[in-house]
Amino acid sequence: MSNNSEFLWYIPNDVRPGHRGDSAVDNHNSLDMLTSHARALEEHGWKGALIGTGWGRPDTFTVAASLAARTTTFEPLIAIRPGYWRPANFASAAATLDHLTGGRVRINIVSGKDDLAAYGDSEGDQAHRYSRTREFMRLVRRLWTEENVTSAGEHFRVTESTVVPRIEVRGDRRHPKFYFGGASEAAERVAAAEADVQLFWGEPLDGVRERIDRLKVLSRDLDRDLPPLEFGLRITTLVRDTTDEAWADGEAKVAEMAKNKGAGWHDHQRALAVGQQRLLSLYERGDVLDDNLYTAPGKFGGGGAGTTWLVGSAADVARSLRKYQDLGITHFVLSDTPYLSEIKRQGDQLLPLLRG
Repeated sequence: MSNNSEFLWYIPNDVRPGHRGDSAVDNHNSLDMLTSHARALEEHGWKGALIGTGWGRPDTFTVAASLAARTTTFEPLIAIRPGYWRPANFASAAATLDHLTGGRVRINIVSGKDDLAAYGDSEGDQAHRYSRTREFMRLVRRLWTEENVTSAGEHFRVTESTVVPRIEVRGDRRHPKFYFGGASEAAERVAAAEADVQLFWGEPLDGVRERIDRLKVLSRDLDRDLPPLEFGLRITTLVRDTTDEAWADGEAKVAEMAKNKGAGWHDHQRALAVGQQRLLSLYERGDVLDDNLYTAPGKFGGGGAGTTWLVGSAADVARSLRKYQDLGITHFVLSDTPYLSEIKRQGDQLLPLLRG
């Protein structure tokens, strides 16, 4: 794999124990436990971790700031929703954390539906939601890179706004990168115009290739005025010492999901977005696609990156990830449960093969 690829993990950020088959212990959500994950990531070769968001989960920004304060190199990929934040408030908070951590902040913009009535938002229909997201991203980027910003858009207004502290330019990094997901036409237009990294869930290679090609064309059609869009993959990687052991464990996990009707795996199914619908339908093409993309979890709910898994030995999974990299994927967000032990296993067994 090329040296410009980056490897992050996932911290579930959930008050309920047992997330996607994780060890169900009482202190799973304590600061000490979450810190042990972040420090293990530092010690085993990972760049950082995606920290999930959603109403009814701990506040993601607070968790990220707490973990950043207890680590030295860990980079949180902080999932946030425009409906939770006003642009200037968010730009200031993120700039402050970026300053305090020496440039370790990454942002994942989430536009999918959530329990909006609970937090007093009115996201409206899809067109409204993605229009607001696009305006939010454009305005936050301006607040990070310009001073005395005045803007009167459809959704947000600021007058003579200067965010302090200023984002420090570090090499070619002018500000924290915006990661973005979504497979609908509206989402792809936002990504092509405003995102820094488009994240895909674990689709087969042909589907990812098709989407990358479409987004590149769309970027040209929309006269993108930013550096070229980068691409990332968010997927479960089930790695064991041998291929046979990995498949035996994978099949056992799916059998447990079937037995429990997917309990603990449904955090992306409040409202099925286009991308989630695509994932959940993949098992109709077969339980295993490409070399080792396991789609059977989708029969029992799966949920987001838990819907499809790359299964095998470290060499098997590395070979598959290289094929995604050959398509243009440079950002990888991997995970498996139990999260803490798999941080160590995959950091020690998988990452060296990807960097070799």
